[in-house]
Amino acid sequence: MEQTAKVQTQGVTQWATFQLDQEKYGVNVLQVQEIIRMTEITPVPGAPGYVLGVINLRGNVVPIISTRERFNLPAAEPTPETRIILVDLEKQVVGIVVDSVAEVVNLEAGEIEKAPSMDKDEWVQFIHGVARRQSDLLILLDLGKLLSED
Repeated sequence: MEQTAKVQTQGVTQWATFQLDQEKYGVNVLQVQEIIRMTEITPVPGAPGYVLGVINLRGNVVPIISTRERFNLPAAEPTPETRIILVDLEKQVVGIVVDSVAEVVNLEAGEIEKAPSMDKDEWVQFIHGVARRQSDLLILLDLGKLLSED
């Protein structure tokens, strides 16, 4: 009789993690379409300050968002580790610029804690929750809120 090992997936989500400034963030891996190296971005006049511009990706125009600007962090020059994470948000592909990409982690539902409420930090509204991984704190983002104009 052949036995197969079943992996328990109930309540487990996967998060693609990345570095931004000194913090580690995660986005739901189901929303990640691909990760590309930094490329030339064409500015769009009149766009909000956090929109760096657009890129042409295989014939598709993709808006690129500065996560640093969105989180009110100081601007930084791109490095060889800088990446654009292309995410699919309600049938719209958007790129978010991050300092570096780390790994994909599995999180049990019980490992994700509610985001702390800090009224003074505007970017807190973009947080889905937080999780502790060894000695690190992983900030899990709600892409819907991060990429909305509100």
